[in-house]
Amino acid sequence: MRVLIVTAVAAERDAVAAAAGPCDEAALPGGYALLRAAEAPVAFDVLAAGVGPAAAAAGTATALTAAALAGAPYDLVVSAGIGGGFSPGPEGSPPGAPLGSVVVADAIVAADLGAETPDGFAPVTELGFGTVAHRPDPALVGAVAAAAGAATGTVVTVSTVTGSAARATELAERHPGVLAEAMEGFGVAEAAAAHGVPVLEVRAVSNAVGPRDRGAWRIGAALTALTGAFRTLPGALTAATGPAPEPPPRSASLTRGDPTSLRRTP
Repeated sequence: MRVLIVTAVAAERDAVAAAAGPCDEAALPGGYALLRAAEAPVAFDVLAAGVGPAAAAAGTATALTAAALAGAPYDLVVSAGIGGGFSPGPEGSPPGAPLGSVVVADAIVAADLGAETPDGFAPVTELGFGTVAHRPDPALVGAVAAAAGAATGTVVTVSTVTGSAARATELAERHPGVLAEAMEGFGVAEAAAAHGVPVLEVRAVSNAVGPRDRGAWRIGAALTALTGAFRTLPGALTAATGPAPEPPPRSASLTRGDPTSLRRTP
């Protein structure tokens, strides 16, 4: 199984790569560099694509295209890194995501893709365009979250990080079940969807969503949690997907060069 893991910055990339073991570096078009760990049964390629959904989509699409052209397409794309965690809401709401915890997205949502209207924010889908959400496979989400000891919930993608309590409340009200905020997941998911590749998003919480208090951030602890989560990923993926099927035997009636010899039986 080949997995492309896309982060924003080098510190996140290195935290993920630390879970994968020794890595080689491979160059991609556009000046991108992959850290590649080919440990069986899951091979990780880790890319720092840049900050924000546009950079994430561009880097992800570059890596996916290069792999497809090389005849070695990826089986899964994971958006990974640190992010902000939402505090618990009123009784009956999701429990929130405390500092140092890990979140696996069951929905990857573009929180600010749309328009301001006299009645408030309207997502782009209400304007008749595109999509604002990608929903990873629930079984895969559950397996990865269980292995990592992570919570599952919505992770919103924003182009402007939340810096006020009012904005945090607005996002929580607009997206029931939201646990974390980051800046790249939706861009990664859009590129993965364009290539027909499944996607996940995994975030380790470094700060609370709301007023920016850099003194309260725990970036080191979040990066350590990210490494720990990705140490569990190969086992979770293997358990969730099972071993690769054995190819069926070739029929003795097929001759070399016959194109039907490449077809699999039902």
